[in-house]
Amino acid sequence: MARSRSTDTSAPAGAAGRGPAGAPPGRGSKGSTAVGAPAAAGKGRRSKAPKAPKLGKDGQPKVSRLTKLKGQAGMIRQAYSMTYKNDPKLPWVMLIAFVAVAGVVELVGILLSSPFLFLPFAVLLGLLAALIVFGRRAQGSAYRQVEGRPGAASWVLEGMRGDWRVSSGVAGNRELDSVHRVLGRPGIVLVGEGDPQRVRSLIAAEKRRIAKVVGETPIYDVTVGDGEGQVPLKKLSAHVMKLPRNLSGGEVNALGKRMSALGGPRPPVPGGPLPGGRQMSVSQRQVRRR
Repeated sequence: MARSRSTDTSAPAGAAGRGPAGAPPGRGSKGSTAVGAPAAAGKGRRSKAPKAPKLGKDGQPKVSRLTKLKGQAGMIRQAYSMTYKNDPKLPWVMLIAFVAVAGVVELVGILLSSPFLFLPFAVLLGLLAALIVFGRRAQGSAYRQVEGRPGAASWVLEGMRGDWRVSSGVAGNRELDSVHRVLGRPGIVLVGEGDPQRVRSLIAAEKRRIAKVVGETPIYDVTVGDGEGQVPLKKLSAHVMKLPRNLSGGEVNALGKRMSALGGPRPPVPGGPLPGGRQMSVSQRQVRRR
């Protein structure tokens, strides 16, 4: 007697533990696939942790080159606009420098029967000449704006290239004469600005104060001004950078640690209102009352 085949479609058609052929995954009788499905879905939804930014030698996050270029372009635009306000002839001078240099280079190319070969060099050298003129005019305009104001020497010193450690206003008086201390490869440089007679006494007192700390380290003194024996403000950075190199990098670092014991700047307390119409703070009033 022949057996009849079951008509139950829910029965497994393949191997044990698998669902019927063509059925969607995760519906087997043992449920092994169904249990694993949420875990796989959870892996897909899990977001990756953000990567830590790369740090530079100074410990700060690295900035992309494009960001640096944008920042430099913004600084150049700002410097150009500020210089143009005080020097309206700036664009014409830059144009003359560009045309003159580019014309000379292109003339050489024509004489050598290669005008098209020299054209890119003419444009690049013309742009370079215009940028050099712009830098000189911008620097001169900045010096003219700050010349004669308290703190002008400090502004120049802090803009010097290289490993120079500037401490502004380490000594001063009520007349806003001040002395700035610079630590670098030459040794210690004391830069005074203000009345020459009063500045000399301030520099002498500062020399006595730091002599016990610096030992035999050379100490130079510079007075900013246009008089005899003084250094003009526009030549201050070049004068300091041309001083002889007497210390190594390690000796500068060791001396800097010893100099930190002297403390920071000691700004003077003026007898009247502060320059620029600024109101005196509460702490400054308390100092004057004492």
